[in-house]
Amino acid sequence: MLLEDERIDDLEYKNLKIIQNKKGFCFGIDSILLSDYAKKIRNDCTVIDIGTGTGIIALLLAKKTKLKKIYGIEIQEEVANMAKRSVDLNGLNDKIEIVNEDINNIFSILEKNKYDVIVTNPPYKKAETGVKSLDRKQLISRHEVKCTLEDVIEKSSKLLKDKGEFYMVHRAERLVDIMCLLRKYKIEPKNIRFVHSKTNEKPILILIRCVKNANKFLKIDNPLVIYKEDGEYTDEILEIYNKK
Repeated sequence: MLLEDERIDDLEYKNLKIIQNKKGFCFGIDSILLSDYAKKIRNDCTVIDIGTGTGIIALLLAKKTKLKKIYGIEIQEEVANMAKRSVDLNGLNDKIEIVNEDINNIFSILEKNKYDVIVTNPPYKKAETGVKSLDRKQLISRHEVKCTLEDVIEKSSKLLKDKGEFYMVHRAERLVDIMCLLRKYKIEPKNIRFVHSKTNEKPILILIRCVKNANKFLKIDNPLVIYKEDGEYTDEILEIYNKK
């Protein structure tokens, strides 16, 4: 059942649908890119999606991979409720469990050192920076109001098994903060991919894959470009969107 201002969007991938609030914070291309970047996770693994929002990454990974179970952690009750209804809508209750909880209280629900993979599209901006939305849900989604980057990385380190994988999308401008915190909590960066709007423009996003307690070696993947010079999506983006 849809609530006021809600709509059902077709993800145009394996008949997936998602419920979103047109006046709230809807998913963007960053979540789509992260789900594609993490699609090579091994079969039968147990995954946590920190800050799942309306469940976009969990929904896509449940169809793009052969994961055993994915837990979507979302602090906002209203947003978590939308995600739960999207899971029901797609008949994926056997694969996805939405958990309405603060990541800083997560060990009351989830065990330490147990999970194979963590994916996260966390708030990008520090609490005191950037233009803040007047909408509370958007503010929490975009700014480190309820949890910081360090909270996400620290809790991820404790949740992951030894050699478990960590995938994140974030703003390129936060790269130094990200690298310092990953090393601090023994999640070693193994791959990084810079995402550019166009070929000759500076990167706007980074996709990063890490491994808990791994050896120190970082591979820089080929850059990902979103738009061609004429403003149309590149072939790779069309392929990621399943539209090529």
